[in-house]
Parts: sequence; structure tokens; C-alpha cells
Amino acid sequence: MTKRLPVEPAPGPLEGYSAGFDALFSLRNQRHTFRRYLEGLLLPAGRNKTLTALANTEPVVGAQGPRAQGLQWFLSESTWDPDAVNARRLELLRTDPSTAPTVEGVLVIDEHGDRKWGNKTAHAGRQYLANIGKIDSGVVSVTSLWADERVYWPIHFEPYTPAHHFERGKQDPGFRTKLGIAGQLVGKAVGAGVPFRAVVADCFYGEDREFKRELERLGVGYVLALKPSHAWWHPEGEIGSLEEAARADGWTGPGSPGGWARVVRTFRDGHEEDWWALEVDIGPYGPGRPRRAVVATTDPERLPEKETWYLETNLPAPRSERARSEGGALSTADLAEVVRLYGLRMWVEQSYKQVKHSLGWSEYQVRSDLAIRRHWELVCCAFSFCWHNQAHAPDPGRRPARVETPGPATPEVAGRGGDERRKPVPETKGELADRAQGSQSMAGAVRHAAAILDGVVGSAPTAPVASAA
Repeated sequence: MTKRLPVEPAPGPLEGYSAGFDALFSLRNQRHTFRRYLEGLLLPAGRNKTLTALANTEPVVGAQGPRAQGLQWFLSESTWDPDAVNARRLELLRTDPSTAPTVEGVLVIDEHGDRKWGNKTAHAGRQYLANIGKIDSGVVSVTSLWADERVYWPIHFEPYTPAHHFERGKQDPGFRTKLGIAGQLVGKAVGAGVPFRAVVADCFYGEDREFKRELERLGVGYVLALKPSHAWWHPEGEIGSLEEAARADGWTGPGSPGGWARVVRTFRDGHEEDWWALEVDIGPYGPGRPRRAVVATTDPERLPEKETWYLETNLPAPRSERARSEGGALSTADLAEVVRLYGLRMWVEQSYKQVKHSLGWSEYQVRSDLAIRRHWELVCCAFSFCWHNQAHAPDPGRRPARVETPGPATPEVAGRGGDERRKPVPETKGELADRAQGSQSMAGAVRHAAAILDGVVGSAPTAPVASAA
């Protein structure tokens, strides 16, 4: 067997991480370009992550040069399989004690829209882009994410293809809705053996009956958001929505909370927040029924829009008849646990999209479906390396470069919309490379990997609590 020729190593621990994928690349230039691509993605967010910027060449003239063309070929014409790379990435995450998933984590389902123009780019078209809250020309990807209080990382992703790309529109056998894709991603995570406590998603998914039926068919737990106006059939004059149920429960203050229970949420930066949770026992919901509804808020009197969650779960209530009769098919969850599980969705709202922007998720300059998927997979590899670098750095006690981020944020009630403008990421002098000019400055990619995590982990979701007070 012919011995493989060596390639120029990546800086520091990135080389050891990249070497774990070498068996998936049959050609030397593929292994070389894989390292160079990850280096470029990991450079500070002040740099664009377009093909020409990754090749460190001019945007227009340099696009025809060998370095940029090499990256273009790597995405569009090369022979490597992004699914195999993803499987290897997940294997590395699952076998590393610092990132290994546990049954206490959640599977977060969400979608992300990127502005893209032109009629020759796969999956592009005028459609609703949730992260900017309006209809525009773009590409939407549905993603699954594993998360707990320690760590989070992407599992799978699938682009949504608008109906106009198909000959028969929505009636075409190949057409899939975003909700249909989401159900398939949950099935892929289950098939891959990824453990999780529950599927967590916003009200776009929580209000869809077919999505919930698919989760029940797969036998997985879920905590999904609902709209405040979520209603059921009821006689006139009786309570018929979650918001009405929350306002009618008899709260008069912390000393006389009615049916509300205090839940203390402790964040990674040390501060605590008092929340209140209510188990709704009306209409189709109740602690002993197949579906439970929980309202969680910071203020039961005012029910502030952005600090109130209306949730539905199929996890049994502790000590309920259902918990005894089902024999542990789904583990029980009290009010504090339901709030904890949905709180982990904050990784998407606050951090995941920020990291996508830092690593250039939407800055691809390719058109084909395969090339786009390859770029996305490389971004996932770059982010997964950030956790690898943090756990295996030579001096784990050294704090990485500090990146300023907002304090702990509360997800919006509906979980939709938002501002897609990239927040500036200030660079720390002496820690982050300003520009990629030769292999020496490429070491900044490794330092910036630490800075990316430092900017999001400090305001991570809450630590587990024993129970509601």
C-alpha cells in the first residue's frame, strides 16, 4: 500500500483534531485544504469568511487565483462525503468526556435563514427568514442541536427547498416542509444513538400537531413552546386559553402565590433569577394527562411578553397515575425540570446564531446543494474544534481572550424574529490575530477558538435545580 504523503500541519491542537478526519479524504490536496479551510473559519470575526477571504486574496481579482480556486474546487468538485465527515465529527464529540452527551441534555430544533440572491443558488427564494422576522430572498436551514448546561454542538442540518424549485410545487413527492424536515432530524438523532431528555423547540413547532405526533411515534419526550393565545374548545364564558388560565389562578403575591411555584434559575455567571411556574389543569391539559401545559414567568401578575413561556410537554408529572402506568417509558419531570429543559433552548436564541456568524455559516460563495452542505459541515467542524481546543489546551487554567457578550437573555415568547446584524467582536491585544498573512498568524485561529467559547459559556443556561419551591 502506498504511503500517504504528509501535508503542511495546522497550527497547534488544530492539527491533532484535523488528523482525525484524514481517513475520509483520499487525496493529499483534500487533507491540505481541509486544514486551511478550518484555519480561515476560525480567524477573528472581523474577517469575512468568503472564499477569497479564506484564501487571503483580493475579492475580485484574486477569485481566479489558485488559492481561491483550490477552495472552490474543494467545495464544488472534490469527492469527499460531508455525511461521512459529520459522522466522524459526532463520533469525536461523543467519545470525548468533555463533550460527551448525556440523558440530561436536550435536542434543540430550530431553523436559520440567510439572505441570498439569484435564481441559480440551490434552495434560494423569497421566503420567511425567522431570524430577521420577515420575508426576503434567502436560504433556510433546519438544524438539530445537542445541549446541556456544560456544552452544546450541532448534530444535523438540512436545507429547506421552497416549492417553486419543484415541478409540481408543494404536490411534488420531493417537497418537504420545515416541520417535516424537523421530524426527520429528530429521527436521525435517535437513529444515531444521541441521548437526550427531551426535544425542545419554539411555538412554530409546538403549535403543529403533526410534528408532535411524529415525536410521540419516535417515543421521545418534548418541551415545546405554545402561543399565549393557544386555545381549546370550551363553552362560552369558561377559561379557554393558556393566558386566561394563568391570569385566573389566584396569584396575589409571593406570600400567597395560588397555584404558582417558585423556581430559582442559577446562571453560569453566578447570578440567580426567581421564576414562577404554574401547572395548568384545565381543558386537554393536566398533570395526569398525556399532555401537560406549564406557564413559566418572572412576574405572574403582569405576565411580561418576553419573560413568560407557555409550554407543552409529554413528560409525566412525578407521582402521577400516568407515571406509574407507563412504567418509565418517559422519565418524569416536575415544574423545575420542565423550566430547566426549555431554558436550554437559550443556546439557540443567544449563542448559536452568534457562533454561526462568527464562523461564517452564511458567507459561502457557492451555488450547488452539495457545495453548500460541505461549507456548513466545515463550519460545524470548526465549532466542534472550539470545544476540543478548550478541553485539550496545554494550559487549561489559562483563560482565553475575553469577548464581550450581552448578559443572560430570555427567549422571546414565540421564539421568532430578531436582529441578524452581526455584533462586533472586540479583539484582545496580543491574543487574536488581525490578519492571516502566512502560517505564523494562522495560530490566531486557535486562540480565537477559545475566545468564541469564552463569549458564550459565561452566560450559559441555568444549572439544574432539585425541585420547585
